[in-house]
Amino acid sequence: MNIKRWIGRREENWQRLDSLLRKVEQKQLKSLRSGEIRELASLYRSVAADLARARTQEVGKTLIQSLQSLTTRAYTQIYQGSRKQEWQAVGEFYRWGFPAVVQQTFPYIAIATAMFIFGALVAWWYAWQDPGFISLIVPERLISQVRDKHELWMGSIVGMEPLASSSIMINNISVSFGAVAGGITAGLYTTYLMIFNGLLIGAIGTLVGQNNLAYPFWAFVFPHGALELPAIFFAGGSGLLIAKAILFPGKYRRRDAIKYYGSLAAQLVFGIVPMLIIAGIIEGFLSPNPIIPDPIKYLVGMGLFILLVMYCSRKNIRFIHKTLKVK
Repeated sequence: MNIKRWIGRREENWQRLDSLLRKVEQKQLKSLRSGEIRELASLYRSVAADLARARTQEVGKTLIQSLQSLTTRAYTQIYQGSRKQEWQAVGEFYRWGFPAVVQQTFPYIAIATAMFIFGALVAWWYAWQDPGFISLIVPERLISQVRDKHELWMGSIVGMEPLASSSIMINNISVSFGAVAGGITAGLYTTYLMIFNGLLIGAIGTLVGQNNLAYPFWAFVFPHGALELPAIFFAGGSGLLIAKAILFPGKYRRRDAIKYYGSLAAQLVFGIVPMLIIAGIIEGFLSPNPIIPDPIKYLVGMGLFILLVMYCSRKNIRFIHKTLKVK
């Protein structure tokens, strides 16, 4: 191989890659036009091949080091830069995107919430009318512990918090994902999960109320329930979105409706996972902790719920500011 002739042919590409990299290093990858980004990727592959050839032909230590430096810089900007942009996009979604999706899909979330509340009210009504109704929903072990021993069951978590917390997270995520996947049954399974979980909480709430244990029970529920229950309602709304796409695509073709509403459902799911993880940590470590006074637990729960409402209302304010600036 004629080294000088080869360098003469390839040097222009090396200089062009160096020029693009200097621009990216000063102003980041977003400063490039789409054509320049494609050119950057193409030049990176080309120079990487040149580096391999230079090493094989032993063209000189200085040139090899120069090409190695170019390829390293290009790799850093293309791959690590894209990862940085991905993380920035994730951060932007949690800052503004998720609240916007919650607001956009709020009617479906409200319907899922109404199903849950309906189940809770039905359980409360029937449990007072017929004490045997509770045994149809609540495990007998819990009923016996509350009625016979006049104590709650949450103390069993104390001493095994890490294991309990991870188990709670897995259970909450599986229930939520079940509510989402239930959308493919035309929403029937989603509806079942919402109503059944409402029946369960309503029956347990009535059981502890009848045995004068309501105050400590709700002190246990409030801290993690402030995030866990809304997350389950969001998951139910996701399932109903999928059901709507299947049953009532409206102006869309059914395939397009599934893509559109499925995308909204996926964004809701993406948003509720951190909520469920935080709720699981709280339920494992804070909610059952006997050292923390019950009034503090109530305050924590109410504070978290207020923060969640404020967070989910953020996007509207941002949109109003944008609209005013445009006008």
